Amino acid sequence: MSDSHDELEADYRKHGLANRVGFGTRPALLVIDFVQAYTTPGSPLYAAPGVPDAVHASVPLLALSREKAIPIIYTTVAYAKDGRDGGMFVKKVPALLQLTHDSPLAQIVTELTPREDELVVEKKYASAFFGTHIAATLTAMGVDTVILVGCSTSGCIRASAVDGMQYGFRVIVPRECVGDRAPGPHEANLFDINGKYGDVVSLNEVLAYLQR
Repeated sequence: MSDSHDELEADYRKHGLANRVGFGTRPALLVIDFVQAYTTPGSPLYAAPGVPDAVHASVPLLALSREKAIPIIYTTVAYAKDGRDGGMFVKKVPALLQLTHDSPLAQIVTELTPREDELVVEKKYASAFFGTHIAATLTAMGVDTVILVGCSTSGCIRASAVDGMQYGFRVIVPRECVGDRAPGPHEANLFDINGKYGDVVSLNEVLAYLQR
């Protein structure tokens, strides 16, 4: 981290931002939009190296989550071919129209393929919580901590972090396990999430928490 970053972080803390929320006692793993569109060369949404690196880093976290039998929920994004179910989102980001129900690009990456007993929720907008039953499902399970992995940091991760906090969950983002198209938006949004909505921590810290 640069000196300016450290100084800004210190300034946030001095003025009552960036407090640590910490881990709770009932975690869940939310795997957000790790689909082929972001890892396939030639796709309009291809985002290397950020997203492929984040997929790779998420493999051991998914394995440990399964070993510890914590709830795991995946999200995907898919639209009708004419985009009529995508509202203003697909008008703002037309590249999303590549994500139709019959497109391989809308499928979850093979490295993180869901098991039959793991929930996969289709969403239409950035937040994993907006217009879905995820918040109610997590609450019914008694979950108090949501670990977010996926893409993109500046879009769906940030929006999900904001909504996760607003639904009363402790939001944890392992920085190695989220990715974006460019490092600038990625780092800026990690800083903002940590400043206002949740805890951005290392993957090793999350793995150690789950081991406990």
